[in-house]
Amino acid sequence: MRNDQSIYDDVAAQWWSDEIRWVRTLKNLVPARLRWMDRQFDWAGRDVLDLGCAGGFMAEALDARGARVSGIDPSTGAIAAARDHAQQQDLDIAYQTGVGEALPYAGAQFDAVVCVDVLEHVQDLGQVLAEVCRVLRPGGCLLFDTINRNPLARLATITIAEDVLRLLPKGTHDPALFIRPQELRDQLEAAGLTPGRFTGLGPRGINRRGDITFGRLPLTAILYMGKADKPA
Repeated sequence: MRNDQSIYDDVAAQWWSDEIRWVRTLKNLVPARLRWMDRQFDWAGRDVLDLGCAGGFMAEALDARGARVSGIDPSTGAIAAARDHAQQQDLDIAYQTGVGEALPYAGAQFDAVVCVDVLEHVQDLGQVLAEVCRVLRPGGCLLFDTINRNPLARLATITIAEDVLRLLPKGTHDPALFIRPQELRDQLEAAGLTPGRFTGLGPRGINRRGDITFGRLPLTAILYMGKADKPA
């Protein structure tokens, strides 16, 4: 089975335990993403939606930066884990279950939407982006990352990361859902957003635990991040 999202419910109870290698991989990606995103947006005092928040790694990092954070994810188990951990840390993050194609928020509710490790999993990319545009305030922005669609990206993310190194569970991704940068730019524009700069993301080293650490890369051939603005 490809694009198997049941994996998030399967590990929800251990999401914050640091016991599962692939979950630690997702956690290790957060600082790398934010080192770039912090230069694109000032989070403090802003209303931010973490779309596809899973168990809350990115949402809690945004809360620490002073944002007023909401998080949404289709996995009921992941949302339960996110709520429990936020409560333990005395954090005021508004979590709920839902999908990107039908966001349960009023229009123009957020200053920014963060969407990482999500776009390459959705069934209707155009509808998700239209919903993002709808809930963004004029002048707001979408910050995202996703996976390019080409033989190298398939080799790196599926053959190596899933099948060989088991950095992710086998079947996590469907390469047919990967998105070429120009395709994404076209879809963003069709949704009413103005795409800006894209940049690469990928492995940069190994930590003491033997896990891969990540950072910005000059090439967008495999993973890439970007920003798109809603016109003011």
